[in-house]
Amino acid sequence: QLQLVESGGGLVQPGGSLRLSCTASGFTLNYYAIGWFRQAPGKEREGVSCIRGHGGNINYADSVKGRFTISRDNAKNTVYLQMNGLKPEDTAVYYCALDFYSQCLQDILPVDYAYWGQGTQVTVSS
Repeated sequence: QLQLVESGGGLVQPGGSLRLSCTASGFTLNYYAIGWFRQAPGKEREGVSCIRGHGGNINYADSVKGRFTISRDNAKNTVYLQMNGLKPEDTAVYYCALDFYSQCLQDILPVDYAYWGQGTQVTVSS
C-alpha cells in the first residue's frame, strides 16, 4: 500500500531548528518528485520546497530560501526538510506530497501533486 508519513514536527522557539521527515512505503521514493507544503489556519496551502527524482533539481519558495534545505536519503526511502532560523510565520501543518511525473517545477503548486501524507504540526513560538 502506497503511503507517505511525515514526522519531526513540534514546538520550537523563534530562531530554532527542526528537521521534518517524509518516509515512503509501498514504492521507491527516489523515482518521483517530492514536495513539501504547509498550511496555516485560515490560509491556503502553499508550496515550500521540492526535489526531483534521482537527485534532480530542487526549488524553494522565496519565503524559506536560505533557511530551509530539502534532501533525500534513498537508503531510507526518506526526504527531509531541514528548517533553520524558524519564524512565527512558519507555524503551520507541514505536508509532503508525491508528483508521479517527477517535475519539481519552480512554482510549487499543490495541484501538481497527487498523493499526500497526513501532515505534521510545526509551531514556532516563544
